[in-house]
Amino acid sequence: MANIAKLFTVRAQTLVQAAARQPQVAIRFSSTSANWEFIKTEVTGEKKNVAVITLNRPKALNALCNGLMQELSTALKGYGKDSNIAAIVLTGSEKAFAAGADIKEMAPNTYSQCIQGNFLNDWTEVARTQKPIIAAVNGYALGGGCELAMMCDIIYAGEKAKFGQPEIALGTIPGAGGTQRLTRVVGKSKAMEMCLTGNMINAQEAEKVGLVSKVVPADQLVSEAIKLGEKIGTHSSLIVQLCKEAVNTAYETTLQEGLKFERRTFHATFSTADRKEGMQAFVEKRPANFKNE
Repeated sequence: MANIAKLFTVRAQTLVQAAARQPQVAIRFSSTSANWEFIKTEVTGEKKNVAVITLNRPKALNALCNGLMQELSTALKGYGKDSNIAAIVLTGSEKAFAAGADIKEMAPNTYSQCIQGNFLNDWTEVARTQKPIIAAVNGYALGGGCELAMMCDIIYAGEKAKFGQPEIALGTIPGAGGTQRLTRVVGKSKAMEMCLTGNMINAQEAEKVGLVSKVVPADQLVSEAIKLGEKIGTHSSLIVQLCKEAVNTAYETTLQEGLKFERRTFHATFSTADRKEGMQAFVEKRPANFKNE
């Protein structure tokens, strides 16, 4: 346990030191330079600091084919390097966030092909992205669509959204976090019920069990998610990144080790200019002017 605590401490200090060494150069990811086939991208918000990625396979209810996931991964990497972007909103259509993986594309796969081709590897970029990602879910979020939403940091749902893991009806099981992330969020009993029956839950129940944080009218969903991204963008992106990692660490370790990691990360913020500015601004009763340093 002592070794784990030491590892967490070094990890927190390394994050702060690495961020401090990075030159604060404005790197802009040009989404217009990419010729997307399966997604749409835009930068919005009053300060143009919120990226919106829209899944765009309407005829297939945004089924998650390999091409779509590769484009999504590319866009996320680009926005991750863009110093002007504070948060990312991931959404679909009003009818479907994503109705699942592309079954027609997946059906011919064999076990050896899945192993040797590292099947679903392109899906992991969502969970790896350091900037906050807000899933704005309208309509169906089933199978891979539900898993994709759970990879995001925050889920807002339209009032008619539906969530589910129906893979059991296809003779398989969830493969991108459905049995793992869902269980951590809603508990064993509810996760078992959803995964073993394939039954869907609506937005109101999803909010009740903690799967989503807010339910809003469908036509206001994306704008509400953008407002949330803008609110996050008023804070230091460096500290936001550290806070996101601390929350995520709660899923990966014991309570005591997580508390140690949190405390050491908190201590590490005292080496940053933004912590000094934030507290000084509070004392002087003025808005903070964060430099992400």
